Order: sequence, then structure tokens, then C-alpha cells
Amino acid sequence: MHTCCAPCGSAVFEFLESTFRVAAYYYNPNISPVNEYKRRRDELINYCEKVSVPLLEGSYDLKKWVGAVKDYRFLGERSVRCHACYRFRLEETFKKAVSDGFDAVTTVLTISPHKDAAVINKIGVELEKKYGIEFVVSDFKKNNGFKRSLELSKTHGFYRQNYCGCIYSLMERRKDSAWIEKARQSCNQ
Repeated sequence: MHTCCAPCGSAVFEFLESTFRVAAYYYNPNISPVNEYKRRRDELINYCEKVSVPLLEGSYDLKKWVGAVKDYRFLGERSVRCHACYRFRLEETFKKAVSDGFDAVTTVLTISPHKDAAVINKIGVELEKKYGIEFVVSDFKKNNGFKRSLELSKTHGFYRQNYCGCIYSLMERRKDSAWIEKARQSCNQ
């Protein structure tokens, strides 16, 4: 299961554990700066140890990720930029699943109200066909999934970040920045 952080992963682990033997795959070269990446990773490591979920970690190749989304960098959250990011991370998750002999892939990303589950699932189904491994279609935020992630975050004292993780979304939080002005200009062209 592609996992971005402990707050998102905790409720999904809880939901899936009765049906699947779950392993977490932390593949998030989009997360920036690197200390943010490490903070989320380390918290996930601690949580996975606590609940006995195996954790695998992919490489942190920020340059490769930037190359995958750079054409969309000014488009904003929930745009094609995010779709390219979902595809990038899910494709690597499928490659890892093939190499390690897993039967299925899913992602915790659909637990977030800020992520487009329909787009994530569409990408997952496309990759399922490409790699021959089942993609578990989901919208984990439904049926109080997001609410449960908030409860588990409080119970475990998880750090809850205030941006998706990428440098672009971080810069977009600063509404009066030069980045926002460049993004506005780019969208108006």
C-alpha cells in the first residue's frame, strides 16, 4: 500500500487489516524539504513498528519527481500537476509490487478530502492493466474514514502537516508570494 504518512495510513491500515496482509510502501519524493520528508517517514516507521505492519521505503529522488511534474508546476493543487504526481508515485508502487511479489496495490491518498479519488482510482486501474497486479479501488475518506484518521492522529499524537508535501503546494500556502503571482500569470496566458 502506497503510504504518504502515518495520519493517512493509520485508518487505512485499520480498515484493510481484516481483508489483506498489508505492507506499507513509503515512496514520496514529492515531499519537500527533505526534513519534512524525514519527519513523515520517521513517524510512519514508528507507527508501523507499533502495529506490526512491514514498511518498505523507496528512494528519495526529488529531481526525478520534479521532472515528472515540472510542466504543471503553476497549476495548483487538485490540478493536472497532482494527477501527474499520483501517477508517478503509483507507478513506482506497482514496480515495487511486481519486484517483491505482491498481489495487489492501493494507496492511502484517497483518505484525504484534498485528493481526487476518482482520478487516483482511474490511474490505479490503468496501471493494474499495465503491470498485471490488482489495484484495490477505494475512496477511504468515505464512511467516516477521514474522521477516523483524525481520531487516530489524536490518539497517537501524530504530526499533521498543513500541506500535501510538495514544494509547490507549500509555496501556494503563501498567498502573497512571488510564486503565487507567477502562477496567476501562467494561468492567464
